[in-house]
Amino acid sequence: MSEETVSELDRFDAPWNKQVTLQDVRHESGLRMLRIRIREGTRFTVMDIDEGTAAHWGKAMSDWAASAGEQAGDQ
Repeated sequence: MSEETVSELDRFDAPWNKQVTLQDVRHESGLRMLRIRIREGTRFTVMDIDEGTAAHWGKAMSDWAASAGEQAGDQ
């Protein structure tokens, strides 16, 4: 099994008693991934994504947050 180095980037609470952890994972081979861990009680969802996926996902979330903020201001 290959070695990996894991560094925590951020940890925060999300709605409905979830905890999100973002980790930088560096594999011995040089592969680097962003690990997203979502804890909900005793259940964990874990995803490792590459930089392209992270950039696309991040932009989509940022765009949505900006849009949701604008809509909230209209009310």
